[in-house]
Amino acid sequence: MKFLAAAVLALAVVLMPRPAVAEQADATVYQDYVVLLHGITRTSRAMQRMEDYFAQHGYRVINIDYKSREYTIDRLAENVYEEISDITKESEHRIHFVGHSMGGLIIRAILNRHRPENLGRVVMLGTPNQGSEVADFLENNILFQNFYGPAGLQLVTDQRQIANLFGDVDFDLGIIAGTRSIDPLSSLVLPGSDDGKVTVERTKLEGMTDHLVLPTTHTFMMRNAQVLSQTRHFIENGTFAEPPPPRFNIETRFRFNR
Repeated sequence: MKFLAAAVLALAVVLMPRPAVAEQADATVYQDYVVLLHGITRTSRAMQRMEDYFAQHGYRVINIDYKSREYTIDRLAENVYEEISDITKESEHRIHFVGHSMGGLIIRAILNRHRPENLGRVVMLGTPNQGSEVADFLENNILFQNFYGPAGLQLVTDQRQIANLFGDVDFDLGIIAGTRSIDPLSSLVLPGSDDGKVTVERTKLEGMTDHLVLPTTHTFMMRNAQVLSQTRHFIENGTFAEPPPPRFNIETRFRFNR
């Protein structure tokens, strides 16, 4: 009889409802907005994994698709702001921004002109805050001009023409830079450690809160597991977490950096 009672008790424990998992619990805690901005020549699909990741953790995600090749950065900033202006005056929930590559520059332009009253934190992924030598090398190339459009010509390292677009960094800003490249030709014109499009040094910005370097590529960093978790950690804590030791992943096969 004792054995039978123990078996019944064990079965009851197994069938008991399980507590909500961490992601589900997060949904009751976090109801902030996260606005995602892809980079030049990309679409919102490039940020889909990040959109899914933040949604699973209870955030309300706005993954914006904008015509990155048709307008200048200042015009793109106005276009994007029109899509989020309705939520910039909410008092209950903050708006966090995550921008990949040029998306980070658009965020800077938006915050300079239309700072939301409920601004949260900002994370930039591989953003050429000081321009890129790749754009310098190709700016007079007609193919580059036609493919990247007017915004692409604004990504050069001489940024005097767009300096008025960006104000001081007086908000919580975390920047993630990559050190892996799948573009060996571009890496040839990039001095120092780079992600195939932007050097680590040129991602930095005076006034930034934290800066993190990870072994990831410019093209795929917004899908990288470490980038995802570190982005959320900054949004929730205002700093990046101590990164784990490097481990093998598919991106480590492409080591073209000098």
